Amino acid sequence: MTATTTTPPPAPGTTPRVGTWTVTWHGVRTVAALELRQRVRSSRWKTALIVWFVVVGAITLLAGGVLTIFDDSAVTTDQAGAVLFVVVTALVLGLGLLVTPTLASTAVNGDRSAGTLATLQVTLLSPTEIAAGKLLAAWVSACAFLVVSLPFFAIALAMGGVPVATLPRVVVLIALLLAAVCGMGLGWSTLAARPAGSTVLTFVTVAGLTVFTPVFFGLTYPFLSTTQDVQVYGVPDSYWMEMDKETGAPTTVPVCELSVQERSVARTERTWWLLAINPFAVVADGAVPASATTDEDSPGEVVAAATQTLRDLRLGEPEIIDECWTDEDTSDLVPVRDGAGPVWPVGLAVNLLLGAAGFVVAVRRLRIPQRTLARGTRVA
Repeated sequence: MTATTTTPPPAPGTTPRVGTWTVTWHGVRTVAALELRQRVRSSRWKTALIVWFVVVGAITLLAGGVLTIFDDSAVTTDQAGAVLFVVVTALVLGLGLLVTPTLASTAVNGDRSAGTLATLQVTLLSPTEIAAGKLLAAWVSACAFLVVSLPFFAIALAMGGVPVATLPRVVVLIALLLAAVCGMGLGWSTLAARPAGSTVLTFVTVAGLTVFTPVFFGLTYPFLSTTQDVQVYGVPDSYWMEMDKETGAPTTVPVCELSVQERSVARTERTWWLLAINPFAVVADGAVPASATTDEDSPGEVVAAATQTLRDLRLGEPEIIDECWTDEDTSDLVPVRDGAGPVWPVGLAVNLLLGAAGFVVAVRRLRIPQRTLARGTRVA
C-alpha cells in the first residue's frame, strides 16, 4: 500500500504562496492599469502623440503634394494611392520602431530607481504578472501611436489602388512587431542597472534588426560566392560577333541555345534569413504585395517584385539561368522553379521569439529574493 500526501490548505490569516509563473488576469490588469495611469497623467506622452500626428500628417500631405507636382491627375489615380500607402506604411513602422524602445526599456529599472518596484514585489503579484502588466501597458501605449496614424492610411485607401483588406494585415503585422520590441526592451530594463543603458541597448537591438541585417547580408555575399560551371540559356556570343561592320546591325536572327559557362554563384540559401528578419521585409512580404495593381511598373508591382526577389534568394541559384531576351517560349528548356513561398512568417517568428526571450528574462530577474544585483542598485 502506498501512502499519499496532500498539501494542507493555508491557515487562516496566512498569505498564500505565489509562484514565479503564476498568472491571473486580475494581477496583469492591475499592473497594466497602474502603468497606463502614469502615462496618461504624464504630459510628455500626450505631447508625443500630438507630435506623432503632426509629423505623420505633414509627411503624408507632402508626399501627396509631390505626387500632384509630377502628375496633375495623381489625386485620382490608383498609382498615387499605392505610392502614398507604401510611404505611410514605411513611415509609421519606422517611427514606431524609434518610439517603442523608450516605452518599455525603462519599465523595471526606472521603477527600481524611483523606489516603487519593491512595493509591487512584496505584494501577492507574481513576477510574471508584474512583467506581463508592464509589457501590456507598453504595447498599448505603442499601439496608441498606430491608432493615431489610421486616418492617413484611410487617405491612401481613398485614393484607390490598394485593396481594403491590405490595411488590417498591415496594422496587425506592425502591432505584433511593436509587441516584440516591447518584450526586448522589457528584458533589457531588467538586465541594465540604469534606464539610459537599457534604452541604448534596446535601440541597438532594433538597429541590428533593421539596419545591420542587410549590411551583414551584403558583407557575407562575397564569401559565399564560388566560381563554377552553370547552364545558361541565352543568345550565344557568336551572335554579337556577326555584326555588319558598316551599320553595326546584326546579320542573323538571334536564336537562344543552352550552353555551359563559368559563373560566380552565391549561396544565398544560407543567408536569406538575414533579410527575412528585417521588420520592413516582414511587413512588405506579408501585407504590401497585396496592394499590387495589374499595371506594369506600378508601385505595388515594384514592391511585389522586391519581395519576390527575397523569396528567390531562399531558393539559391536556379538549375538553368534564363537569359533569353527574345520572344521565344523557354518553358520547354528552362524548368519552372517551385515558389519558395512567403518569408514573412519566419521573420515575424524570429522577432516574436526575441521579444518572448526578453519577457522570460524579465520574469526571472523580477523574482525575489534576487541573488545578485548590480553595484549601486537601489532595492527599495
